[in-house]
Amino acid sequence: MRPSSSPSDRAAPGLFDGVLAAGEVRAAVADAAWVRAMLDAEAALARAAARCGIATAEDASAVTAACASLEVDPGELGAEATGTGNPVVPLIGRLRAAVPEHVAPLVHRGATSQDIVDTAAMLVAQRALVPLLGDLAAVTELTAALADRHRGTVVAGRTLLQQALPTTFGLVAAGWLTGLDSARRRLVEVRDHRLAAQLGGAAGTLAAFRPGDPPAGRTGEAAHRGDAGQPALAGEVRGGADAGDVGVCMLGAFSAEAGLAEPDLPWHTERTRVADLAGALGTAAGAIAKVARDLVLFAQTEVGEVAEAGDGGGSSTLPHKHNPIAAISAAAAAAQAPGLVATLLAAMAHEHQRAAGDWHAEWQPLRALLASTGSAAHQLRRALTGLRVDAGRMRANLDLTHGALLAERVAGALRPALGTGAHAVVRAAVARGDLGTDPAITAHLDPAHLAELLTPETYLGSTDALIDRALTAARR
Repeated sequence: MRPSSSPSDRAAPGLFDGVLAAGEVRAAVADAAWVRAMLDAEAALARAAARCGIATAEDASAVTAACASLEVDPGELGAEATGTGNPVVPLIGRLRAAVPEHVAPLVHRGATSQDIVDTAAMLVAQRALVPLLGDLAAVTELTAALADRHRGTVVAGRTLLQQALPTTFGLVAAGWLTGLDSARRRLVEVRDHRLAAQLGGAAGTLAAFRPGDPPAGRTGEAAHRGDAGQPALAGEVRGGADAGDVGVCMLGAFSAEAGLAEPDLPWHTERTRVADLAGALGTAAGAIAKVARDLVLFAQTEVGEVAEAGDGGGSSTLPHKHNPIAAISAAAAAAQAPGLVATLLAAMAHEHQRAAGDWHAEWQPLRALLASTGSAAHQLRRALTGLRVDAGRMRANLDLTHGALLAERVAGALRPALGTGAHAVVRAAVARGDLGTDPAITAHLDPAHLAELLTPETYLGSTDALIDRALTAARR
């Protein structure tokens, strides 16, 4: 399809898209992409009919060719959908007009509009996940490299935004890695097993596909033969008691032709698939947001421990600023996700066999959620690529509290001599700023021992082993 340009075509960058809808996912969820997916679904339906013996291969090929070449203005479809409740109805009219008259009855045969829109939604998601997962894979590799490279780079571990204990930047990056890789794996699981075709007909019974139906527009012996004149394939389903059922054959063949998972039964009003996709996208957005937020905090002037590559991020008024724009943009895009996930979850209560509004309520939030999460992943990849890590500044910041960062360790060393009173002695010394010279402490700890206790590099616990565990898990 060569979709015509239109003001409604969301592939064209919008005013805020450079920040909130950057990367390749935007085009993958644009109006033209949805129209392409609906046409691909209609083509798959025709080919499935041929496989199941209720259409000829020639007629299915004619529908497939028409779907591939049809030019559609998404804006016109949208305008006409005002009167029909969805864009499939006007699309079918155009498609039937584009095929030979005797083939027209095959177009959309046995399906309902929701079958096509839901299948298209799954195709759009499947295609949008290609660049999204590519960016997620890239950021996991980038964080893995940071974890390994900086396993010995000491930095302040911060809790409640306050310095707590020394850690390593490698372990910080390993934490990023585990969150991002977990989110990526969950999305892969959803892509492989939960993105299913939809086919149920008017009320989910597949009743329009009847045994013995002749191919649309055909009569005689050829009508009861399948693809390329071969015996009908209606019996080639997953097996069991339903073998030979034309409706079940269509469900399996349609799923295969569309390149999506085959559901056990139509899911018109059973929306856990959409919820699973939304949840996985929301989780990915959250994992991205965590890394982006940390990068922004690390880049504060008073902290200055990391900086994004390049000379961008300038201010309109302050020439000295180097703002972490990519990380900020990743956080901004990711922040859109929770509300969109909530909308999709709230829309799960579909009435009876067809929802009166909740189904329609899914369309825009799903597209926006894919775009926002895709943008967040793209922007985080930008932020991490060439990230400048200032190990010297990290080490210097450890000395800002004059040893207080290691007060826990000193208190532990004093406990054999002072018992539970060690905590109060150390707390008083920290308040005075003389942890390394307080007589109440030096009376029990010799200078060399105390100096070692106050050296961050010697109080890193199991950081190295934990980094190895994270790297090993990510490689599995």
